Amino acid sequence: MFGNITYNGNLTEQYEQLSKQLDALLEGENNLIANLSNASALLNTFLNEINWVGFYLMDEGELVLGPFQGLPACVRIPVGRGVCGTTVSKEQTMVVDDVHAFPGHIACDAASKSEIVIPLIKNGAVLGVLDIDSPIEARFTSEDKDGLEKFVDVLLKHI
Repeated sequence: MFGNITYNGNLTEQYEQLSKQLDALLEGENNLIANLSNASALLNTFLNEINWVGFYLMDEGELVLGPFQGLPACVRIPVGRGVCGTTVSKEQTMVVDDVHAFPGHIACDAASKSEIVIPLIKNGAVLGVLDIDSPIEARFTSEDKDGLEKFVDVLLKHI
């Protein structure tokens, strides 16, 4: 049974606890949708000042909406378009402090002001992205980037 936990220490230590919690939560389960659903729910309880967290998955050459927490979202995103599509084409994490200044930004939620997108890369192939939006400009720090990349590493062990 899952219960909320109190995360202790600095932000780096809290992300370490979060990744351990994810690993325990997904242990023994290999269903993609179940694991992505629990991962997005876990992040939604952990992160503050966000308005959307979820996954887009590669399907026939484009990103398609996967499990998420938040308002309804754009269903399909072409590779190379918006922050998510650009993350896929560059195969690297992108942190955008002001999404309205990002060329080609796709505004699914007008309240979003900043975004972080981490690619899901396994065996050299991009499977999709973890996308997190915030209504706060410059919400995501280098500690968030590092912690979320480690979170994705743990997730990839289970998908």
